[in-house]
Parts: sequence; structure tokens; C-alpha cells
Amino acid sequence: MPRWLKNNGLLLANAGLFVVFLCGMVISGVANYNEDQLAHGQQTVDLPAYLRSGAFVEAVFENWESEFLQMAMYVVLTIFLFQKGSSESKPLGKKAEQDEDPRKAAITRNTPWPVRKGGWILVVYEHSLSGLLVILFLGSVLMHAVGGAEAYSEEQLAHGAPPVTAWEYMATSRFWFESFQNWQSEFLAVAVLVGASVFLRERGSPESKRVAEANSETGA
Repeated sequence: MPRWLKNNGLLLANAGLFVVFLCGMVISGVANYNEDQLAHGQQTVDLPAYLRSGAFVEAVFENWESEFLQMAMYVVLTIFLFQKGSSESKPLGKKAEQDEDPRKAAITRNTPWPVRKGGWILVVYEHSLSGLLVILFLGSVLMHAVGGAEAYSEEQLAHGAPPVTAWEYMATSRFWFESFQNWQSEFLAVAVLVGASVFLRERGSPESKRVAEANSETGA
């Protein structure tokens, strides 16, 4: 078991932190939601009701959509674009291992099944990482719209205005404000990481070049 934990420590740590922070979001979220309900003279809700509310669904998925968008774009952009001196970029002037054609690879028993199978299955597998991230992004956008429409409709009804559907909500400035305020921060973080990794180091991290390596050296 200890070896299994060591082999999967990075994934397990991030999954654990996700659960911890999601629980923190739920606990603080229901408290904040009920405070807002009381301020407007409305009934408070219990935890299960809050988890089914548009406010919770919207809050979760508007953040998820920005994360998956960032990751999908980063995976795709690093195929074609470079940053001299950054550990986040493929090396300049030479072929990277990631560019190798899997059809020319030596097949062994450890070779992934799609590579051994070939054909359209391999074509899909070659782009499966970005494909998954795009699907998760689009799904999160849809759930953001569904949850947002419900929360927005509650406010509309409280003010004597008609409710909206998810598609109608996506046409509002509020939906796009919520999206853009998250999207811009994600790409700022990526830009800072790409630029800072040219000049700054973190010993022991695969996201950094070797500490003694020249600033002009590109790639991990």
C-alpha cells in the first residue's frame, strides 16, 4: 500500500484537496445563502436543498468551466506555440518527444491498446487529452447555464419579472460576466507561470528547469 500511495501521491493529494475545499465551499455556501434568504425575508434551506439549488450548481460549474477551458487551451496551444527560455514550452529548434509519430513506435506489451489497434481508434487517442478537457468544459458551461438560469429566475420572480430558460440566461450579460471574470484569471495565471519559469526556479519541481540552467534554455 505505501508504494501505491507513493506512485499516485500527486493525484491523491490533489483529489483530497479538491474534496476538502469543495466541502468548505458547501458549508460556507449554505450559510451565505441562508443569510441572503433571511435578509430578503425568505425561508432558509437545509443542506440537501442547497445542493439542489441553482445558486450552488452555478457557483460550482462556472469555476469548473474556466479551469477546463484553461487546461484544454494550454494543451492545444503548447502543440504549436513556443516560449524561449520557459520550462513550459517544448524546446526550440529540435523535435520534441511528444511530436513522435506513434505509428512508427516499437510495439511492446506495455504499449497502450489504441496504439496497437491503430486506425481511427489511434486518431482519437492521439487527441484524447484535449478532447476530454473540451467535453468537460462544454458540460460545465451547460451546467453553469442551468444553475445560473434557476438562480436568476428566482431573482426575477422576486421582482415580478418572468423566469428564464438556460438558453435565455446564456444571452444575458450576467452569464458572460460570470464567465469572463473567471476566464481572464485562468489565462493570467498561465501567462505568469510561462513567463516566470524563464527566470525563476523551483528545485525538485518538473515545472521548473534545473536551478543552474541558463535562462535562455527552453523546455523542461
